[in-house]
Amino acid sequence: MLRRNVRLRREYLYRKSLEGKERLLYEKKRKIREALEEGKPIPTELRNEEAALRQEIDLEDEHTAVPRSTIDDEYANATHRNPKIILTTSRDPSAPLIQFVKELTLVFPNAERMNRGGQVISEIIETYRSHDYTDVIVAHEHRGVPTGITISHLPFGPSAYFTLSNVVTRHDIKDKKAIGKMSEAYPHLILDNFSTKLGQRTANILKHLFPVPKVDTKRIITFANKLDEISFRHHVYEKRGGPKSVDLKEIGPRFEMKLYKIKLGTMDQEEAPLEWISRPYMNTAKKQKFLG
Repeated sequence: MLRRNVRLRREYLYRKSLEGKERLLYEKKRKIREALEEGKPIPTELRNEEAALRQEIDLEDEHTAVPRSTIDDEYANATHRNPKIILTTSRDPSAPLIQFVKELTLVFPNAERMNRGGQVISEIIETYRSHDYTDVIVAHEHRGVPTGITISHLPFGPSAYFTLSNVVTRHDIKDKKAIGKMSEAYPHLILDNFSTKLGQRTANILKHLFPVPKVDTKRIITFANKLDEISFRHHVYEKRGGPKSVDLKEIGPRFEMKLYKIKLGTMDQEEAPLEWISRPYMNTAKKQKFLG
């Protein structure tokens, strides 16, 4: 199994190394295609390669015209099977963090909770990669307060790092009568205001933690972005009387998330390149929005 993982990782890195060459070839074909469509002369630097490139253009279709990237490969099989998630904590978790992770296990369908014990991250990643899990989620804390969550997609990444704030678990919600029963149905997702390229990337990471729901599911999970802070809310609804009368109940937990890093690899790969990271000077650019 170890040799197989090494081979798969080597193939993944090889595909990634080809992206620059494929992008250059794609740009050459695009220039020739535009010149032919607009009736303009072929660019001088491409005239020696025109015949070979035009032959390749004639063989292309809508699926091969645009080069694929490693990002396409990361979630290529996501539509073929439901996600399978393992949830764990940092070492020596406090009671509030354990309670928080228990509730997250109910939030994500097909999720299992694992007691961290003395295991290191590399052991956890290797174990659950070999058992065909799709994601590892690790919750972190500071003095008994959940402060962070890391989502690492298997087998090869990406890994998204979020800070947490204003965490309110189900048993901490004061209005007990308003809390609905925890549903185990696959939820509908609302992903609001993820309009930039980084926002779409973040939304893609989050949405692949959930399987496709049935049409009549009455469970809703919301990720709403405002000023680069993502609000997580969890509700169920019931129709009352007419079609426009809906009774909405929060079932918790609720919290705010803020993305600070995306790494092209799993959590245990310290050498993996960074796709995006929040820098201190970015906080001064108040008008700049990264997610939407």
